[in-house]
Amino acid sequence: MRRYKPDTALVEREFAESLEVNRRSAAVLAVPISEAAALMLESLSAGGKILSCGNGGSAADAQHFASELLNRFETERASLPAIALTTDSSTLTSIANDRSYEEIFSRQVSGLGRPGDVLLAISTSGASPNVTNAVRAAQQAGMRVVALTGRDGGAVSRTLGEADVELRAPHKRTARIQEIHLLAIHCLCRLLDDAYGAGGPT
Repeated sequence: MRRYKPDTALVEREFAESLEVNRRSAAVLAVPISEAAALMLESLSAGGKILSCGNGGSAADAQHFASELLNRFETERASLPAIALTTDSSTLTSIANDRSYEEIFSRQVSGLGRPGDVLLAISTSGASPNVTNAVRAAQQAGMRVVALTGRDGGAVSRTLGEADVELRAPHKRTARIQEIHLLAIHCLCRLLDDAYGAGGPT
């Protein structure tokens, strides 16, 4: 067995690339993240809720976001209504089996979404058919959409309407896109915490 020699230079390059992507993202995403938080706050203040979806690592991000809203992020506050559409294995597999995998989120959006609600749609490529279909279902239900995307935004970006908000990570590598998505999610949580932490939005 060949003796393993740690490649510290590779690790340093990864950190350097990540730092550069974070710097670029701060410049292009600060305004749309603030707009997305305002959109969510408007919905929550009117009695709406936030649905979230994504595949793979993006499914984990969808669940992470919902859990931070239902519990709290960094500030003690009231629980906020959020549902991750990625957690119910019975629902996901029944829709995939009886209909198609491309409908696993859109079918749930059609049943759970109401006018004024918000969908957080997450796709690193922007090309996920089931996420794109969820965006369409949300629009048909009178919901607004916040989309976390990457690369060129893909079909998800092209499906968004004027009232929706896209947060597109300015990179092509999935790892870097996922890192920016998580940071954007934490920014959204922080902004919502700030709005509700002092007793509610004003």
